[in-house]
Amino acid sequence: MTKPTRLFDFAYQQLAEMPLEAMIKTKHGNGWVSISTAEFVHQTEALAKGLLKMGVMEGDKIAMITSYNRQEWNVTDNAVLQTGAVNVPIYPTMTESDYEYILNHSEAKMIFVSDIALYKKVMGIYDRLLTQPKVFSFEEVEGCENWRSIMDEESDEHLAVLHQRRDAVVGNQLATIIYTSGTTGLPKGVMLSHTNIVSTVLASEPRLPLLESGVSVGLSFLPVCHIYERMLHYLYFHKKVTVYMTNMEAIKDDLNAVHPHIFSAVPRLLEKVFDGVVQKGLSGKGIKKMIFQWALNLTQQWESSGKSGWYQMQLSLADKLVFSKIRLALGLTEIRAIASGSAALQPRLARFFNAAGMVVLEGYGLTETSPVVSVNTVRGEDMLRIGSVGKLVEGVEVKMLEDGEILVKGPNVMLGYFKQPELTAEVIKDGWFYTGDIGIFKDGFLVITDRKKEMFKTSGGKYVAPQVIENALKESLFIEQCMVIGENQKFPGALIVPDRLVLAEIARQKGITQDQGGDWLHHDTIKELIWQDILKINVQFGKWEQVKSFQIVHEPFSINKGEITPTLKLKRKKILENYRHLVDKMFSV
Repeated sequence: MTKPTRLFDFAYQQLAEMPLEAMIKTKHGNGWVSISTAEFVHQTEALAKGLLKMGVMEGDKIAMITSYNRQEWNVTDNAVLQTGAVNVPIYPTMTESDYEYILNHSEAKMIFVSDIALYKKVMGIYDRLLTQPKVFSFEEVEGCENWRSIMDEESDEHLAVLHQRRDAVVGNQLATIIYTSGTTGLPKGVMLSHTNIVSTVLASEPRLPLLESGVSVGLSFLPVCHIYERMLHYLYFHKKVTVYMTNMEAIKDDLNAVHPHIFSAVPRLLEKVFDGVVQKGLSGKGIKKMIFQWALNLTQQWESSGKSGWYQMQLSLADKLVFSKIRLALGLTEIRAIASGSAALQPRLARFFNAAGMVVLEGYGLTETSPVVSVNTVRGEDMLRIGSVGKLVEGVEVKMLEDGEILVKGPNVMLGYFKQPELTAEVIKDGWFYTGDIGIFKDGFLVITDRKKEMFKTSGGKYVAPQVIENALKESLFIEQCMVIGENQKFPGALIVPDRLVLAEIARQKGITQDQGGDWLHHDTIKELIWQDILKINVQFGKWEQVKSFQIVHEPFSINKGEITPTLKLKRKKILENYRHLVDKMFSV
């Protein structure tokens, strides 16, 4: 078969070259429901014929909202794209006002939802939807038509039309509009073509360390509405990987059930895994605790190459005594790669997981770049560097402006923002996409340092890049989340969300009583632990960048409170609004 040029080509390629008995397995209750490549293609065509029967035209916008990854989403995605229509995925966690804006702005003609909760959320704003789209559900929901009712599995009446419509789809045609929940303002509709995403799939393939023979297993739990996870699905289809689809809540059990070769994760999940491992290891006693502490310290010396034979011997012993048991407990005995994206990964986490035999490959990209610009890999010599987001993938160019802003050019750069030509013109100039990220190259590896718009100036006139400091602060075992602020202030300060899991164990050991209000977080001993780590981290920054004060935030920054985006980026304005009393207290000293 020729090289895929449209997104639905990947399923047909798999059918032609290596059809799988289990192309996708979806978690239902305590078991898995499997679909073969042949059945996947059959259902896709049946649904596509049904959509044509309903009058779906080329360019029509069809919204899809699912609470967790499932094969129905992929079948529908492939069906929609074959008709020449446009898939508009929506994060389930977005607010009703975001739903209303996106569905109206995209002029959605049809909405697919996964379950009753999302159906109710859509119906809550349905009267305000200008196009009055038809709504279908994947699960049986009272009052909602089921998606299977659309399928035309028997008739060939629309088969010729489907073939004609499918053959007419070309690479540079609009495939999807992904609304990014920005850190400010209304969501922007990123228009991506088939070529945009297909080029990323093919460019990412050489970086994927799968089995040399046989069928690899992937686990998918990050929302497929995010371009990163969605692109990986196409890549899995391309590489004939069996994909187990589940949700974040079930991840612990499913890792142990599936033993995947690969999955993608966000740094926040890896932080939680790391914290759990450390908490358990440090709660041991005597020699057991000493061995764990020695192994943990050993991980922080890890580099991808250049370490002495003595270090490798120690690491091998630590693997036998500690790391192999961790992998067994986590269900990662077969793991070959954990792809990390969406936010910066702390170097201590990257060193820990790689040293412990759980390879983490950090990459970089944006929805506007479909998304991969660069990614680390263990395939090839000198292709992984801690603290970097890897080397550029083939076909993608990067250059920096004088202020360090990263510009990207390549077949992966979006078509533009839907219905926003002025905004598109602001970020795409002469084919270069202005990312708003600040970075540098080190020995061919791209290193991201900050967001251009998030830099602030102190009252002394000094510029401070908060993300660099935040990433360093999160290296502390005691800090789960943080936000560095200080616009027009004498010094930077930080809102700190402490790591309760780690600190609770310390509080227990020191006899600090926890009450229902969580006041133990304000105990002098706890605050001093956090402050001492801040002081250690401060030394790597200039005096004007050092955090001089902090305030403890009791609850993690959350999507529900509008404090972070679905991709876990800080909404700084909203956080400042929610914690103005703490900010005022911090800078009143």
